[in-house]
Amino acid sequence: MNSIKPFSVNIPQKKLDDLKFRLSNTRWPDEINGSGWTYGTDLSYIKSLTDYWQHTFDWRKIEDEINAYPNFMADINGYQIHFLHIKGKGKRSLPLIITHGWPGSFLEMMKLIPLLTEDPELSFDLVIPSIPGFGFSGKVTDPGCNSAVVAELWHQLMKELGYDQYGAQGGDIGAGISTWLSLKYPANVSGLHLNFISGSYKPYIKENEELSDEVLAFQKFGADWSAREGAYSHMHATKPLTAAYGLNDSPTGLCAWIIEKFNSWSDKRGNIENVFSKDELLANVTLYWLTETIHSSMRIYNENSKKPVAFRENEFVKIPVGFAKFPKELPTPPRSYIEKGFNIQHWTQMPEGGHFAAAEQPQLLAKDIQDFFYQKAH
Repeated sequence: MNSIKPFSVNIPQKKLDDLKFRLSNTRWPDEINGSGWTYGTDLSYIKSLTDYWQHTFDWRKIEDEINAYPNFMADINGYQIHFLHIKGKGKRSLPLIITHGWPGSFLEMMKLIPLLTEDPELSFDLVIPSIPGFGFSGKVTDPGCNSAVVAELWHQLMKELGYDQYGAQGGDIGAGISTWLSLKYPANVSGLHLNFISGSYKPYIKENEELSDEVLAFQKFGADWSAREGAYSHMHATKPLTAAYGLNDSPTGLCAWIIEKFNSWSDKRGNIENVFSKDELLANVTLYWLTETIHSSMRIYNENSKKPVAFRENEFVKIPVGFAKFPKELPTPPRSYIEKGFNIQHWTQMPEGGHFAAAEQPQLLAKDIQDFFYQKAH
């Protein structure tokens, strides 16, 4: 039997004290002089960030921001799922489930909440869950919890909340989960909005069909990117536990692992703090630290490597699909290739923004979600 209960965040003080103690005892590596971010996370930057983390950052303020919204814990098929549920204030309100990715969290979506729930005419009932193994959702220690399995949990959750028809939105791992949701439950998902296409995505290609030059060029670009930037993904998909010993034990190590991605994948215009404040960066890292979810969050890469978003014959996302293409996003297939697997009805080339769209450019993303769902999916 599935159950849903109110939830509020209140981390024991001794965990916060332990964090500060560990930060004060960081053993720093050396670096190549003047190398900046070339070899990974910049040493001078991470030193200043951890100093701020130790002496200035206030987790209790983040707790208050989270607890200002209705939080719940659902038991869905034995999985513990944390989610926010914010009802829209409009005369009409469309249910919408929004899913984060790695190394983000539900915190990324906080800036979207007022933008999507407060329109007096057309708003959204937002459901913002944490993927199993992320944040306050339960860890999964049995094998097999991939994005397709999470999609089934999301459908059960929406049904429990009384939503038979709903929209889905996602980036990063959340894009894969939302894609599976749309493939499995086309009668229930009214529209799919994405700002990322899963790296494992392959539409069904007939045996004798040749790929266009545009697609071949993208595949080469993607392979080159993966060779330069994809070490984290290979690690997560193959031997995540080995890395987790260090990352789960050293907050500075964890911070470096996560912050490098926020720096590399955002439209930062030369400086990470052009797009994220120290408090925003550290709220997310602290969530991973306090919940001890770095290993459980990395594991989904391993599970997804065994079930990629590779469509079989007759597999096609038939419902209306909207796509927001942010310029600093990870390699994105050409539209012609995406359309082999998705019924693209709405496509927006964004002027700025990167991988963490909801946190970087909430206004742009929110407007695109509104435009799509109230023009195409209705």
